[in-house]
Amino acid sequence: MSSALLLVPDFSLILIGWLLVRYTPFDRAFWSGVERLVYFVLFPALLLQSTNSARFDFSSTSAMLGLALATTAFGVVTGYLVKYVLRPAPLDFASGLQTAFRFNSYIGLALASRLGGSEGLALMALVVGVTVPLCNVVAVWALARHGESRLLRELARNPLILATAGGLITNLLGLHPPEVVAMTLNRLGSASTALGLMTVGAGLQMRVATGTVGPVVWWCGVKLLAMPAFAWLAGRYLPLTVLQYQIVVLFASLPTASSAYILAVRMGGNGPMVAATISLMTIAAIVTTPFWLALVS
Repeated sequence: MSSALLLVPDFSLILIGWLLVRYTPFDRAFWSGVERLVYFVLFPALLLQSTNSARFDFSSTSAMLGLALATTAFGVVTGYLVKYVLRPAPLDFASGLQTAFRFNSYIGLALASRLGGSEGLALMALVVGVTVPLCNVVAVWALARHGESRLLRELARNPLILATAGGLITNLLGLHPPEVVAMTLNRLGSASTALGLMTVGAGLQMRVATGTVGPVVWWCGVKLLAMPAFAWLAGRYLPLTVLQYQIVVLFASLPTASSAYILAVRMGGNGPMVAATISLMTIAAIVTTPFWLALVS
């Protein structure tokens, strides 16, 4: 299957969400509740089960994980540079910085599964498990530093960090849930993928305030062009398998996390600007993600 066709099912779910919110009684208030359900319950279950059940062979995946972390750090630094180049308002900067390096795990895990089956899903879950804590720490730090929130308190309450940490720790300790619990977590995780993608479509908003256009374009360029270019170039010189190379480039090319909007609103940030940035990136990724995947196919 070509890279473009690989994306069709998942972006079709995004389109379905967009259509439902506009042409059915399922309005934004309904989808807001679904988004919270996915963010606080379903998606943490997916992360917990994926990281707990994955086989972590760090000797064979260390290069991939190192590149994923380096790519994330590159996104943080280049996203931060907008503060000195375009000088956005402090609140806008604190809210939007996260969009330059966070990634949509719903799309990533769905595409990785079709790209490499269960092995691809396990590799992407491993990348998510390693990078989500870093992404969330920086995102929460930026908003907590600007507002009145306390960093450690916000991190301790973040469901993605808690689920990932729980899955990694129990996995490394050799602790795995009974089969009935694992099956329940799998069912919850399966529901998160489809609902998560549909909530992305339902949340699409294209209005960008004039004063924030420059930073929004900058962060979109970092996430969709600069980060995957970094991963693609660096990956050519690292001892990666073909699938590992594809997974890390896919990870780098993903649009930003839809949960960035929830975090911005919950911590008193510029929610509308973040929503517009998420929307622009998601739509642009329909073109850019197949492009990067085609380069490593």
